[in-house]
Amino acid sequence: MTKSMKILRPAIMCFLVMTIVCGVIYTAAVTGIAQLIFPGQANGSVITVTLKDGTQKDYGSALIAQEFTGAEYMIGRPMGTTNFSPVSEEQKALVQERTDWLHALDPDNTADIPMVLVTASGSGVDPNITPEAAEYQVTRLARERGISEDDVRAIISKYTTGRFLGIFGEPAVNVLEVNLALDGLL
Repeated sequence: MTKSMKILRPAIMCFLVMTIVCGVIYTAAVTGIAQLIFPGQANGSVITVTLKDGTQKDYGSALIAQEFTGAEYMIGRPMGTTNFSPVSEEQKALVQERTDWLHALDPDNTADIPMVLVTASGSGVDPNITPEAAEYQVTRLARERGISEDDVRAIISKYTTGRFLGIFGEPAVNVLEVNLALDGLL
């Protein structure tokens, strides 16, 4: 065996062992434990609804935004992200475009539009909005659905999460869950 092979052999063996330990055994263990302890989260927190005919249908993940544009649906944060400065002309144009769209969707609503409805989140797929952004939409949703504002608020309240441990984060309303509840699916 040559000198270079003596040096190279331990490096190759170390590479192979670490690949098997870290790439196969560790990955399989973490996946298996996650499936046992947190199966819903491990599989993407998919919202599955049993329909009247007994079949089940997946409607999407509670963790990834779905785009709703109909007046009868709660509108979430805009999809997609940009690298525009908050004070750039491009960002101002996007915000104005979204503001105009919301005014056209509900021309009777003269309240100030919450910023969360006209600016995208950092990920571009935030499934939640603020309780204030949900409240902004209550009258339109009640009118379009032919139900009372109190009924809409009750649904929103049911799918609003508070602060983690009472101090971390902000209250959030899950848009997909509210819309599925408004459709009578949850």
